[in-house]
Amino acid sequence: MDCAEEEVDFNWEEYLEETGATAAPHTAFRHVELSLQSSFQPGMKLEVANKGSLDTYWVATIITTCGQLLLLRYCGYGDDRKADFWCDVMTAELHPVGWCAQNNKTLQPPEDNVYLRAAIKEKYADWAEFLIKELTGSRTAPANLLEGPLRGKNTVDLIVVGCILEVRDASEPSVYWAAQVQRNVGGRLCLSYVGLNDPTYYMWMFYLDTRLRPLGWAKENNLSMKPPTDLCVLRSSSEWTEAFDQATAEALNSPLPLEVFKDHADLHTHSFRAGMKLEMVSPVEPFHILPVSVTKIYNEYYFQITVDDLTAEATPTSVVCHADSPGILPVQWCLKNGVGLERPRGFESQDFDWADYLKQTGTEAAPDVCFPNASQGRGFCKDMWLEAVNPLQPSELCVTRITQVKGRLLWLKLEGLTKPLPDCIVDVESMNIFPVGWCEANGYPLTHLQKTVCLPQKKIAVVQPEKQLAPSQPSDAPLNLCPSIAMDTGLVNGKYCCSQLFINHRCFSGPYLNKGRIAELPKAVGPGKCAVVLKEILTMLINSAYKPGRVLRELQMVEDPQWNCQEETLKAKYKGKSYRSTMRVVRTADQVSEFCRRVCERLQCCPNLFGPTFVSDNCPENCSSQTKTKYTYYKKRKVGRPSLGENAQDGDTTKPARRRKKRKAIFVQKKRRSSIVGYHTTESPQDSDYYYDDEDEDFEEWGSEASSNSLREEASAHSFQDAPRRGRPPRRAALQRRATHPNTSDRSSPRRTTRSVSYSQNQTANHTQTKTESFEEEDRLVLERNPLEWSVSDVVDFITSTDCASLAKIFQEQDIDGQALLLLTLPTVQECMDLKLGPAIKLCHQIERVKVAFYSQFAN
Repeated sequence: MDCAEEEVDFNWEEYLEETGATAAPHTAFRHVELSLQSSFQPGMKLEVANKGSLDTYWVATIITTCGQLLLLRYCGYGDDRKADFWCDVMTAELHPVGWCAQNNKTLQPPEDNVYLRAAIKEKYADWAEFLIKELTGSRTAPANLLEGPLRGKNTVDLIVVGCILEVRDASEPSVYWAAQVQRNVGGRLCLSYVGLNDPTYYMWMFYLDTRLRPLGWAKENNLSMKPPTDLCVLRSSSEWTEAFDQATAEALNSPLPLEVFKDHADLHTHSFRAGMKLEMVSPVEPFHILPVSVTKIYNEYYFQITVDDLTAEATPTSVVCHADSPGILPVQWCLKNGVGLERPRGFESQDFDWADYLKQTGTEAAPDVCFPNASQGRGFCKDMWLEAVNPLQPSELCVTRITQVKGRLLWLKLEGLTKPLPDCIVDVESMNIFPVGWCEANGYPLTHLQKTVCLPQKKIAVVQPEKQLAPSQPSDAPLNLCPSIAMDTGLVNGKYCCSQLFINHRCFSGPYLNKGRIAELPKAVGPGKCAVVLKEILTMLINSAYKPGRVLRELQMVEDPQWNCQEETLKAKYKGKSYRSTMRVVRTADQVSEFCRRVCERLQCCPNLFGPTFVSDNCPENCSSQTKTKYTYYKKRKVGRPSLGENAQDGDTTKPARRRKKRKAIFVQKKRRSSIVGYHTTESPQDSDYYYDDEDEDFEEWGSEASSNSLREEASAHSFQDAPRRGRPPRRAALQRRATHPNTSDRSSPRRTTRSVSYSQNQTANHTQTKTESFEEEDRLVLERNPLEWSVSDVVDFITSTDCASLAKIFQEQDIDGQALLLLTLPTVQECMDLKLGPAIKLCHQIERVKVAFYSQFAN
């Protein structure tokens, strides 16, 4: 076996689906949940503009928040929620309490709210008396959250690059120093000490870390402002002071809002005494648990812990802790939970026993009362997945699996590292672990698993040395599937090996395959084992499809009981989801040609698109000159696909009657749409059905499979889609028609005209006449020639002349002529041309201009 690690695109949803693994629940990450909350808090007061009268306002209380939406209740309603109302902080006129007094505005209940006015007047002489009582002791919404650049932002977004905070010294709790934000990744801050802007000394902390405080906090609490103890020697005293004064002056111009610290946990008092023993996750290498001692008590909140080291030359390893510090555990915790405890350095005995150790050192164990939350679990379970910080490289986050859960500790296996680490131990409250998808949501790189690929050495086919020795091959070179190994002469001409299979780029690609992607494939695959060569070439075709999942389903239909087959698993990816299916592939060389032909028939492409026959310029089927619409009759003649009124034959015998019934319903919808674009003038109903049938079936079948990120695009495009799909003319045309013919009744509208399945020539004439009258716009396009007669080059010339010139190449590659152009809609453009919503709408606007010109000039 030749095994190697292959770099692959990592997708959490696909990985969890393929492996059957479970993601850790988002609610288990308390710090992340807090970071997503609004900066506004329930109970805050603000002044709201009255809708009924100008320059009057009334006080309202925030009941709850949802993003930038606030649920408000006017003061005076008490606990009555019948008049609660929502408003958008980005659009509503909201002000902090006191704004009206400063700007000479009137504070009074809304004039149209009789109930509120009566309720207040029953108890108070005037509005002022009521407000004094209501606002005493209340908290107003901060002004900077209601106006300016921070308006409506979440708490995390208030921390911008360049902000200044104060950071507590790692070894002295009464010492702080200023730090500047270099980067904010979803609340995870990259900080640099003021006066030391060297990336070597950057540190990462979550914004809720208790070591972080607002600027000025140390001075208010009579604490020292000194550079970090271990970094103080890197600058002179004057340089540190100058850098601090400059940073402080700049920060005062745009101070960090205090709302950033509203969710910081309050420290609890501890019960530790100097000399007590306990267990703790190693503060330097968090891969094991060690015996430690309380060596210093700073105050009621902070104490110092030192790792036990009995060697003579020991250098103390100490860390400042508080009562809720993660990773501190009572004596015997490891023994009770079946976890190994590292012996102190210099401890002579091989077996460590706490009772003997305490007696030997003359110390006492910290009582259980010092550890109030030692068993909290927060819902984590073994084999759940999450994202975690590499403890030896804090800037790196890795795909992580929970290998063990004991009490409030998690053992984490970090995946994808070049140098594997032992399982990392973290507390369930650690701010260095994050839910699945956190990195992607915040645009931060995630170190993920490497895919191990093992290629068995196969003794097949003749090896061509000159191709193997070449350092690289062009993209269109034949793909040789023969490894460089010794040959087994008994298999050189064996029946299980086939020669090269050619991909003829000039041949017609059919409705399922993208011609542009086909052109990027190599010209040939093989020689090699039949199943291997066919699987490779089928995988290429699937990845060249407009909708790979649909092609997978079609390929499953290719089967013959007389074939000598073996099962192969084929995969497809569509809209962020992965699909797989098992297909029977022929094993012998004499059946390869027929197999390729049957696949081509199933995909409704030229029989010579791929197979053992090489086509240079002119295909024997004369398909290379055909386009998507002109090839309709050719496909029906070659493939033998029945029209709606015929009985199923050949390939369609495997499909149940119910499916044909569904297609008929789709055909009815599509005939409505075709009447709008006027395509009935040149194409029969059968042809129209044939063209649309596959397209709409794909939309129906794939509608439930679309990923969440594509739903947003479809939703935003919905209004644009509605017009062609439901048989309605464009919005501007409809408005123009109403303006021109205000008394026109519904019976003259195109929507009414297209309700029946069969429509007469008179209805069509009335419809096109109405359309001609309605489309009178300033930018109306005047065509010299009927677009139904446009060739591919004519379409390309038109697109080039518009503001969508950059897309002209796509029309050339996809052989889109005038008839096909008139059939394009927004969903078709997005799917078949791989365009985002903005460019797709822009392009569809130009296509609509052609349609409008067609109706007005040539529809009769």
